[in-house]
Amino acid sequence: MSVPFPFTAVVGQDDLRLALLLNAVSPAVGGVLVRGEKGTAKSTAVRALSALLPEVDVVPGCRFSCDPAKPDPDCPDGPHEAGGGAWRPSRMVELPVGASEDRLVGALDIERALAEGVKAFEPGLLADAHRGILYVDEVNLLHDHLVDLLLDAAAMGASYVEREGVSVRHAARFLLVGTMNPEEGELRPQLLDRFGLTVEVAASREPEQRVEVVRRRLAYDDDPAGFAARWAEEEADIRRRVVAARELLPSVVLGDGALRQIAATCAAFEVDGMRADIVMARTATALAAWAGRTDVLAEDVRRAALLALPHRRRRNPFDAPGLDEDRLDETLEEFGESPEDEEDPDPGPDGPGGGGQPPSSEPEGPRGGDTGARPEAQESGPAQAPAAGEQSPVRAAEPFRTKVLSVPGLGEGAAGRRSRARTERGRTTGARRPRGTLTKLHLAATVQAAAPHQRTRGRSGPGLVVRRDDLRQATREGREGNLVLFVVDASGSMAARQRMSAVKGAVLSLLLDAYQRRDKVGLVTFRGSAAEVALPPTSSVDAAAARLESLPTGGRTPLAAGLLKAHDVLRVERLRDPARRPLVVVVTDGRATGGPEPVALAGRAARLFAAEGLASVVVDCETGHVRLGLAGRLAGELGGTAVTLDELRADSIAGLVRDVQGSQGTQRTSRRAA
Repeated sequence: MSVPFPFTAVVGQDDLRLALLLNAVSPAVGGVLVRGEKGTAKSTAVRALSALLPEVDVVPGCRFSCDPAKPDPDCPDGPHEAGGGAWRPSRMVELPVGASEDRLVGALDIERALAEGVKAFEPGLLADAHRGILYVDEVNLLHDHLVDLLLDAAAMGASYVEREGVSVRHAARFLLVGTMNPEEGELRPQLLDRFGLTVEVAASREPEQRVEVVRRRLAYDDDPAGFAARWAEEEADIRRRVVAARELLPSVVLGDGALRQIAATCAAFEVDGMRADIVMARTATALAAWAGRTDVLAEDVRRAALLALPHRRRRNPFDAPGLDEDRLDETLEEFGESPEDEEDPDPGPDGPGGGGQPPSSEPEGPRGGDTGARPEAQESGPAQAPAAGEQSPVRAAEPFRTKVLSVPGLGEGAAGRRSRARTERGRTTGARRPRGTLTKLHLAATVQAAAPHQRTRGRSGPGLVVRRDDLRQATREGREGNLVLFVVDASGSMAARQRMSAVKGAVLSLLLDAYQRRDKVGLVTFRGSAAEVALPPTSSVDAAAARLESLPTGGRTPLAAGLLKAHDVLRVERLRDPARRPLVVVVTDGRATGGPEPVALAGRAARLFAAEGLASVVVDCETGHVRLGLAGRLAGELGGTAVTLDELRADSIAGLVRDVQGSQGTQRTSRRAA
């Protein structure tokens, strides 16, 4: 068994370690979501936490880790008699991103349930994590329905498995910890809100601290057991402190003054709902217990706000999480006596880090002043003088709700909300023989298959004699997420500032729609003499919005180059993810200039898309009283449809919602007739 990296040996990341320890003291806080760039010890710190948790007393032989002092009366392995148990270390269970629903919540043997009336239940990861830690790395990449099941279990403290009227319930109380890299996509706001605390982590820019990180990592890799032994005393100190804080927690008093500060803070920052108030109250109480106090101070409320509120203030995926600390201090001072020293209290030598770690000279996590900025925006730096023939980037117009664009046919891609697809969740459309484990029983089809054989099988009682060959899997139809590839004309013909602002606003609106429909997005731009992949396909619409914001314009219109670059991107993505179907959105006025025969080249490039049956939409950006109709002609070559900027709006009176399939069929028929 591998030796985990010691928790107290993690350099810096004070907010991350504190948030994890507060949940260890009070699991009712609601877990931690750790956001940050790759290589910042997110997973290392989480995996090391389990060694600091106290051992748990369990009923011997119980697969659901029942407490012998208070056994669960509904335990599938019960009933248990109260009595002596067996002590074991706290578990840390890791949920893989590609796990199935049955692997998470457990599986029922439907065949035995129908034929024998026996609830044969195989526990899932939620049962394994009971009274321990459930860790989800890259939680933003987890399928939505799994996240829903996971957070429902965390909120209710129990897991329910329902299969065609057969149900099993078992306790599932665990410390939920998720890590994610925002560059790979965001969680939905309602899911963000279900995590008690959120911490932003980033690598230190201080050379000395980076040197210490490398030194400790190399020492651990050379001798994991020896390195862990050198930190054993610090680990034991933190473990004892967690136990002492747990015992003190019921004695902590949350006074009316602290409650007023909590309520006023949540109201001042316009946080939706009441969950934030409850989480802040529990976090402030845990902070007091961690400090060895029985009263909650203003400094506890302040730190609780910095951990519990930043992620609850987002209104759309392009908003960066963060909190105005000056406003926070003003609110705390107005609704309570603020301490003289407004800085966070020094945790001291036995604080959450322990072990004599070098102090961080730069604030991290929610206290950092720059965490709200998008990385891409930081990389772009201050505005630079545009090159010859270029115009400086313009701001996007206000986004709007767009009409629904979908890919024709029936796909089998990742679950989402855009195009029709065969999925594990959705409306039942038929039945088939199961391939492998039966997950969704089609009861009527199963009974129909078994009924003709009851006499030959010697049925004598009221029960139905069901065999494996009779079982039928329900086929369901739902929605999938697609790859929405934007091909944006940034040439001089698009460079009028009001026009480009409207174009960027339209693309931003489509990006917001892609976020809500759980799509992957990519961005190809073309201008001058070439095209470039401004953003490879990703789940982060935030990254796409940042690249769009800094997009300069100017030069000729190499339309063919843009289409060929997009075709190449789709070819590579088809190898990586063949089940995800693409939707190409070309944003242009349809002009093609530069090089020999630019119009003919653009037509040939467009026909590549039509030949492969790729779904496409051309957003016609042509303005003015005289229109050449070039974008419509391009849409015909692509085998797609054209919409104007006005028609793209969901509230437009120009027409009903356009489905790509219908438009494509119409245009193909027209071409055949011609």
